[in-house]
Amino acid sequence: MLTIPKIYTILAFFTYFCMRYVGTFAGIRPYNPIIIIMVRVLIVSTSERTGGAALAANHLMEALNRNGVQAQMLVGTRQTNDPHVTALPCHWLHRWHFLWERLCIFFHLRFRKQNLFQIDIANAGTDITRLKAFQEADVIHLHWVNQGMLSLRSIRRILQSGKPVVWTMHDLWPATALCHYARGCERYFQKCARCPLLLGDGSSNDLSAKVWRRKQRMLQAGHITFVACSKWLAGEARKSALLQAHTITNIPNPIDTTLFKPVDKREARQRAGLPLDGRIILFVSQRVTDERKGIRYLMEAVKKLADIHPDWKTDTRIAILGGQAEEVAAQLALPALPLGYVSNPTTIVDIYNAADVFVTPSLEDNLPNTIMEAMACGVPCVGFRVGGIPEMIDHLHTGYVAKFMDSADLARGIGWVLDEADSKLLTEKSIEKVQREYSQESVAQRYLAVYTSEAK
Repeated sequence: MLTIPKIYTILAFFTYFCMRYVGTFAGIRPYNPIIIIMVRVLIVSTSERTGGAALAANHLMEALNRNGVQAQMLVGTRQTNDPHVTALPCHWLHRWHFLWERLCIFFHLRFRKQNLFQIDIANAGTDITRLKAFQEADVIHLHWVNQGMLSLRSIRRILQSGKPVVWTMHDLWPATALCHYARGCERYFQKCARCPLLLGDGSSNDLSAKVWRRKQRMLQAGHITFVACSKWLAGEARKSALLQAHTITNIPNPIDTTLFKPVDKREARQRAGLPLDGRIILFVSQRVTDERKGIRYLMEAVKKLADIHPDWKTDTRIAILGGQAEEVAAQLALPALPLGYVSNPTTIVDIYNAADVFVTPSLEDNLPNTIMEAMACGVPCVGFRVGGIPEMIDHLHTGYVAKFMDSADLARGIGWVLDEADSKLLTEKSIEKVQREYSQESVAQRYLAVYTSEAK
């Protein structure tokens, strides 16, 4: 039976064939087939723009729309007036789902706050299958849908609708029972139980075991194509016993290179209110004190650099972009510039361009948007060999990949970028890689191939 996406695809490639082999006789330039394939995609995300996963989903929506795909975004929290973005009809209900889930987790943690926001059980969420946006879509594309957006039951209903479903993994949660990052735990290879994040429950039938069984039932309701943003995450997902019957592929997040691009460094510093002289080391995190982002290792590396190079105290500063920046600024051995949380994209671009090196000492990460954004602005990056970071930073070509959790090697990498490397060459290689691998057109084409495959 021919579905609407199949008909669109057949017509699109027929038109492309005509343009390619008939239109050329009239001097008409053939169109890229992505521009004419009409697939309506609904991107589902908890937030529109808060957090790396939400930004990645938003950037993908923009990339698809710019390349001929009809994409809309359905979110729990809307932050702009973008006509392509729709919020859930009952905001208060979404909030209640979030609070109920946290209360249930708090109970299972025996009323301790530790790990309260490291776990998601998806026991409450909205049934979106009755919404007009859902019914009009040809493909449902899930992103980060936790904290009251979708429940396991509502995802099951999506699968039962028969619509093709693509799920972009921004972390490991779809492949585990509870956690977003496994922290070395390998229980999800077989079956989650005795979860260490539950703080010593120790039972073979603990909350993780129960949620694992619920996820198994959910995933039996239909087929999902999981898209991991990094090769590392795709490899981890394939180890999960939950996802063995489903397709797992790898497509990076896109970036808008018309926004994130090099500008004059001096002018960028003036606009961002940063010192015009000296060198700037940049650290970025939505919440600076998040242990997973590794600020402690940056502190240790900076201390080593200050001891080795006392003169750096007069010509090198650490810019800290993100919430709670003030809390760590005074603990750094070099002068610090706490910038706080900034939401204006053009200001963020100026801050990246003001930097001489971007440092991300993250201990667990998939494919950090921050590295991509820095590289797009021509800023070399330094980070640990963990997760998807080595896929992004080409060691000694676009930056420096340090040994995992080795602050001395992290310091060595920062010093290499600032004092030894050819900064012009690093900048050129960084921009070139982003344009080649993470451009909107490149990523949109790869997703379109997934959509049309699912629609068959």
